[in-house]
Amino acid sequence: MTDDSATRARDRSWLGVAALVVLAVVGAAVLPTLTSARPANEVPVGDVGANATDPTAESWTAVPSVELALASAPSGLPQASNVSTTHAQVRAASNGSHAFVRVSWPDATADRNASDLREFADAVAVQFPENESARPPIAMGGTGNHVNVWYWAGGTTEELLAGGAGTTTSFDQSAVDAEAVHEGGEWHVAFTREAAMAGNRTDLSGEQDVDVSVAVWNGSYGERAGRKAVSEWQYLAMGPGPQGPPYETILWTAAGLAVLFVTVVTIEGVRRTRGEAA
Repeated sequence: MTDDSATRARDRSWLGVAALVVLAVVGAAVLPTLTSARPANEVPVGDVGANATDPTAESWTAVPSVELALASAPSGLPQASNVSTTHAQVRAASNGSHAFVRVSWPDATADRNASDLREFADAVAVQFPENESARPPIAMGGTGNHVNVWYWAGGTTEELLAGGAGTTTSFDQSAVDAEAVHEGGEWHVAFTREAAMAGNRTDLSGEQDVDVSVAVWNGSYGERAGRKAVSEWQYLAMGPGPQGPPYETILWTAAGLAVLFVTVVTIEGVRRTRGEAA
C-alpha cells in the first residue's frame, strides 16, 4: 500500500469515528430532552390508589410535582400586594373514578383558627373553569364564564362557584373532600372529588386538558379574602391536547441532523474513492 493509500484509509477511518461521535453527541443532547420534556404550565396527572386522600400517603411520591410561582392578586384591599408565599408544589392524580389534587407550600405556623377579629386561618384554593372549553378570567372567572373552586381553610372545606369578583357562592352540598397535614414547616392539603360531575362543576373524567390555578393564604401574615398569593393558569395534562410535549419536533430535528451528517460523510467518501480510482 502506498503512502497516499494509507493516508486515504486513515482519513476514512477518522470520518467513521467522527460520524459515531457526532451521533453520540446528538443522542446525549436530545434523549434527556425526550424523557423530561414538559411544556410550560403543564401539571402531569399520575395514577394512584384510593389512599391518595391522605396528603402524606406513599402513593403521592410517585406522582410528578410541579413548582408554581405565586404572586399577589390584584385587589383593592390594604396591603394586597404584600404576600408571604412565593411558590407552591402541586401534584395531580386520578384512579379512574376520582380526581386528586395535592398542594404543598411553606408556612412556619399552622393557623387553623379564625375566632378572633384579628385572627385569620391558613387557606388554599384550587380553581377550574366550570366549562373546560373556554379559559375564564383568572380572578374568579367572569360573567357567563364561571369557575369552580375547591377551598380549604384551617380545617373546613367548601366548594364554590364564581362568575367574577364579589359573586362567589357556596354549593349547598360540597362534592369535595380535603385532608390537611402541617409538618416540617409546610402545609400539605389533598383535595378529592369524583372525576365525573355535572351541575356547574368541572368534569374531570374526560380526555382533554383542564385549566387549573391555585391560591394560598397565610393567616398569621394577615392574608384573607383578596389578599392572597396566586398562580397563573396552568393545565392538568389529562389528554393529548395541542399543548402536548414537542416530542415529534425533537425527533425530526435529531433525525435531520443525523441524516445531514451521514450524507456529508457519504459524499466525502465517494469523492475520495473517485480520487483513488483516478
